[in-house]
Amino acid sequence: MFHLIFVLVLIASAFTGTYGVNYGRIADNIPSPESVVTLMKAAKIKNTRIYDADHEVLKAFKGSGIEIIIGLGNEFLRDISTSQDRAMDWVKNNVEPFVPGTRIRGIAVGNEVLGGADQELWEVLLPAVKNIHTALDLLHLADDVEVSSPHSAGVFASSFPPSAGAFKETLVPYMKPLLEFFSQIKSPFYINTYPFLAYISDPEHIDINYAIFKKNAGIEDAKTKLHYDNMFEAQIDATYAALEKAGFEKMEVIVSETGWASKGDANEAGATLSNARTYNLNLRKRLLKKKGTPYRPKMVVKAYVFAMFNENLKPGPTSERNFGLFKADGSISYDIGFTGLVPSSATSLFSFKVMATCSTALVLMLLNL
Repeated sequence: MFHLIFVLVLIASAFTGTYGVNYGRIADNIPSPESVVTLMKAAKIKNTRIYDADHEVLKAFKGSGIEIIIGLGNEFLRDISTSQDRAMDWVKNNVEPFVPGTRIRGIAVGNEVLGGADQELWEVLLPAVKNIHTALDLLHLADDVEVSSPHSAGVFASSFPPSAGAFKETLVPYMKPLLEFFSQIKSPFYINTYPFLAYISDPEHIDINYAIFKKNAGIEDAKTKLHYDNMFEAQIDATYAALEKAGFEKMEVIVSETGWASKGDANEAGATLSNARTYNLNLRKRLLKKKGTPYRPKMVVKAYVFAMFNENLKPGPTSERNFGLFKADGSISYDIGFTGLVPSSATSLFSFKVMATCSTALVLMLLNL
């Protein structure tokens, strides 16, 4: 009986452990999906998100054991919202043929819809979410595949100090019914959290050390009397505060994207290799502690890092093409303990130690000949 309950709890969760990576593919020079699976397994990355439902990717992940959240793009939301049949077709084409071999654990319906420029999408998001969930339910997949929708910081009217976190009034008529449905189906709230973006918007007033988890004075929230020594946790707690004000204080927050660019334009302060390495190394250490935040100490923080690769075809500022933990050739962008598909100038210290040990052993062997 206890074993059965344990198995059901595992199935219901879309996240193993606390650390995941977003696998974006807006590039024409990155490794094949099969090589990406090899890379993730070597790095012990157990969770990933993709922004579509590419069949070659889903086939490559079969049997890997890696939990994957697939994406239903914003461009499909209008059609899916108006037709249960189209929602059923989408799930039958993009989920049913691949499970359980490929561990599809969730569908992200849209991306950063609420607060975005296309207000028509605000209205169709919830109907699309409901239709996808109904399709999963009819196919007996709803217990295994979570339905969610990640949000940007654009949903907040305020987020500093953390206790002041609140959703924009213009979004509440759309956000509240969405949260009510997610609460019913026990889905978490996914937020894209970027201290990098906050820092580059106001580098004169934000301490870079506070943004990248280095030693600093931190801030104290006057209302809660809680101390924050990093912006990442402060942003998560601002999200919890906003949810609480909306009446959903028990909803879990998961970070669907966070990261730091290793290169940027002249006006993108802090977009350096050193800062990217420091942020991602310290973030990884933070997540591996499996702790909560100052405001929600019992809610273990979980996050997907953005991103697996530098994506050379992404539009926008230079930073957009330089968030990768790995370069396009599969080598590491900088050392946070991972090993790449090929050696690089940023070869991990672990790899260096292994090579040094092997070289010493070889010299000793030759001397004994």
